[in-house]
Amino acid sequence: MKFQRASLWLLSVSLLLPLPLVVNAETASVLTKAPSRPKNIVIMIGDGMGPSYTTAYRYFKDNPDTEEVEQTVFDRLLVGMASTYPAGVSGYVTDSAAAATALATGVKTYNGAISVDPQKQPLQTLFEKAKARGMSTGVAVTSQINHATPAAFLSHDDSRKHYDAIAQSYLDTDADVLLGGGQDYFPAPLLAKFAAKGYRHISHFDELEAVTAPKLLGLFAPVQLPWALDDPGAERLSTMTTKALALLSQNQQGFVLLVEGSLIDWAGHGNDIANAMGEMGAFANAVEVVEQFVRQHPDTLMLVTADHNTGGLSIGAEGQYLWEPAILRSLSASPDSLAKQAMEAELWKEALGSHLGFTPDHDEFLHLAKARMQGQEAMSGAIKHLIDKRTHTGWTTSGHTATDVQVFAAGPAAELFNGHQDNTDLANKIFSLMPKPKKN
Repeated sequence: MKFQRASLWLLSVSLLLPLPLVVNAETASVLTKAPSRPKNIVIMIGDGMGPSYTTAYRYFKDNPDTEEVEQTVFDRLLVGMASTYPAGVSGYVTDSAAAATALATGVKTYNGAISVDPQKQPLQTLFEKAKARGMSTGVAVTSQINHATPAAFLSHDDSRKHYDAIAQSYLDTDADVLLGGGQDYFPAPLLAKFAAKGYRHISHFDELEAVTAPKLLGLFAPVQLPWALDDPGAERLSTMTTKALALLSQNQQGFVLLVEGSLIDWAGHGNDIANAMGEMGAFANAVEVVEQFVRQHPDTLMLVTADHNTGGLSIGAEGQYLWEPAILRSLSASPDSLAKQAMEAELWKEALGSHLGFTPDHDEFLHLAKARMQGQEAMSGAIKHLIDKRTHTGWTTSGHTATDVQVFAAGPAAELFNGHQDNTDLANKIFSLMPKPKKN
């Protein structure tokens, strides 16, 4: 029992529904019309999205011309918190694989495991439970689709690093929609096998609109999708989410969809507040897409959370009681792109100043010039550091932390997720809401 929490949530859900709601009036109005159990389930994971990220996003989106600090979608959907620690063998700080396994199976495991227990035995996943009930399944992510989080819902492996094997294993999942990056892991022979199983493969994002039927494999980048800051107006995650909802909802037995804002975590690992807010914006927009779907389909449960916190983001740093997100709003591209442009431009100082939205001072330009001589990676790091300094942003690590994460929900039985719980509880509560398996 050390690694598997008791499934207390398999009691009758009806006994739990009278709990007080912690949702806004609009969502509550939807819930009163909704059935007690959902037909459809959408799980949305902001990878690495600890509480500081949603708070920073609120201030980033704030209208400085008003006295009020406006709410975001995260504020209006907040219902609880969740702990994220992995199995004891890995201590208190989880990685994405162990955290996603907890969310997909309701069982704690070691860091690096893809839906296998600490003895490396396969664990039944939410997607497998859904398929046993005749439901459709799908993923829409901004990382490669065989990355740790989607893999934990779709596959079983003793190491998240086995990217090629995980990609190969997707042939056996019978997933209906697979959208994200990862072209490098799906060579022509593997794509031919997917085609033989009835999948339509697309590799250009503009092909997505014309797709009208499930069994879709959409791979839109060699590995991860572009940073949202470098892809203005594309709204790739929202577009993939909208299409996945349309395709999966064709199944009258219902569906389970995983949506991940994968690159929030990647920005956190890079201590990159600019891209962190860009990716938070992309994820927030996708959450609003699903929120609207729930309003229109009151038999759909939306559960939003993070797998862990990344970077130890601090909104305010170095003893200053300040945070200046206006600087972030003026950026025209990601620090990586700005660094690349600065390496290539002869008049790099003028170009960089125009893209940053402010002019670095003499000492700042000296630091940037020194970094530029060391190469593009050093230049990118210097730009991130400059943005941190100007915004008063702090970081404690380039890795993960053990901070609890927030839980957001709307739809049937959303109140079941109120208060504090463990990440395995989130999975077990979802399991308790699912219909009985179909008989063979």
